[in-house]
Amino acid sequence: MDINSLRILTTVLSFVVFIGIMVWVWQRRNTSDFKDAANLPFKDE
Repeated sequence: MDINSLRILTTVLSFVVFIGIMVWVWQRRNTSDFKDAANLPFKDE
């Protein structure tokens, strides 16, 4: 395995992780959690 194969593998794995994060973020069941987190700075103690 040479350095170019390692670079290709790293790029592909990074892309797969990126797509996984995007799928996780855009799932409907996470919407309320993200809305709650977005409003945290505006809540008064």
